Amino acid sequence: MKRIGFLSFGHWSPSEHSATRSAADFLHQSIDLAVAAEELGVDGAYFRVHHFARQAGSPFPLLSAIGARTSKIEIGTGVIDMRYENPLYMAEDAGAADLISGGRLQLGVSRGSPEQVIDGWRYFGYAPAEGESSADMARRHTEVFLKVLDGEGFAEPSPRPMFANPPGLLRVEPHSEGLRERIWWGSGSNATAVWAAKLGMNLQSSTLKDDETGEPLHVQQRKQIEAYREAYRAAGHEREPRVSVSRSIFALTNDLDRAYFGRDRDSRDRAGMIDETTRAIFGRSYAAEPDVLVEQLREDEAIQAADTLLLTIPNQLGVDYNAHVLESVLTQVAPGLGWR
Repeated sequence: MKRIGFLSFGHWSPSEHSATRSAADFLHQSIDLAVAAEELGVDGAYFRVHHFARQAGSPFPLLSAIGARTSKIEIGTGVIDMRYENPLYMAEDAGAADLISGGRLQLGVSRGSPEQVIDGWRYFGYAPAEGESSADMARRHTEVFLKVLDGEGFAEPSPRPMFANPPGLLRVEPHSEGLRERIWWGSGSNATAVWAAKLGMNLQSSTLKDDETGEPLHVQQRKQIEAYREAYRAAGHEREPRVSVSRSIFALTNDLDRAYFGRDRDSRDRAGMIDETTRAIFGRSYAAEPDVLVEQLREDEAIQAADTLLLTIPNQLGVDYNAHVLESVLTQVAPGLGWR
């Protein structure tokens, strides 16, 4: 068995060709898709977070709403950019969303990717400390966030509080037990995967990573996963960690599928610069008839190594079509691979 979820980038556009023309459309459709996905047997509903963009930017209200409308499906992010986050306030929001869902939150966090504006985190009131990069700041915020999620008191209580306090130092509330073990780090390199393992986080590896060896993405990701698991064991953590990879996978089962994605049959990995210094490798899309997909996915070493597969979805094509995309993979591809 392999857990299969969807990952939405949450785009909306006023274009007449989009079925998701506003932020309200995206939010309501995301809730409806999560409900439909749960009914289909999908294991997770995950959302990408971008700021200053017509995409999902404020995840916790959406996650809470989905948690209130569903009962089984995991809800999460892939990923929240920690350069923008106040770790304590985030811990409160995450605790509330997790409690509303009954402990189903799977929260992916990371340094983030290139954004719509220059140093957008500065507009949110954050700046790296002296000698620190923005990536260092993201990891520092993450370490504080993880510490807060441990649930230990750290704040000196007022001697004259408005309401009676429990004894000892205080923690942020609401606190959700077990959430600390459901935090994932979205890693773009082998080094940050090892860092995440040492801190006991789960691992998310997306459709792109730093091109560290020149090998195909799936091979580099498989080696990244192996390095992560080795570091996790060496750190002495007792819990078995989880690992996800993201892929664009479309089973071509009807004329509409072929019209939308038939051109991706011959997709290949691509390499390029995502900033002035970082060469990245971007993973291919998979689009083919179900029996062909089974054979292609069987050769993807990273998918085979991971316990969770996140299917990136074209959310602007609407709820019904995306439910069809998910159902096609679940019923016509996953069984042939032993995932269902």
